[in-house]
Amino acid sequence: MQNISIKPCTIEHLKRYGTIYAAAFSGEPWNDNWSVEDATIHVGELLENQHHYGLECVVDGEVAGFILGTSMLFHYGRTFEINDLAVAPEYQRRGIASSLLRQCISDLKSQGIVSFHLITAREGVLPAFYEKFGFKKEDRVILMGME
Repeated sequence: MQNISIKPCTIEHLKRYGTIYAAAFSGEPWNDNWSVEDATIHVGELLENQHHYGLECVVDGEVAGFILGTSMLFHYGRTFEINDLAVAPEYQRRGIASSLLRQCISDLKSQGIVSFHLITAREGVLPAFYEKFGFKKEDRVILMGME
């Protein structure tokens, strides 16, 4: 039987988070070309944010995945943006992402967070995954970008 625990993210595991992020986002559905070095910098920048919140899932002593984001105050209350939810490929499809997301939402609601936001792939399995937790496509806002 596996020993599984969810606990706060820690800077001591930054390199492992970077490794997980690079592997997870280099595969389906994203197929991004992340190096471990760049992914580690990316996650480190989030951990340095004063209003970050993150959880890691540890399976038999090894970090298997993490969720990480930041909060921001708006006129209607503090919101939380889930920046990253990543599970190492060898641990995927075991309920780790669901456990991390469920615990994150529960913790932050109890701390007064009024809404949650995230960016995900438009197609594939990810929209349906997040819809199970109450997320829905926004009608009032769109994501815009510029290169």
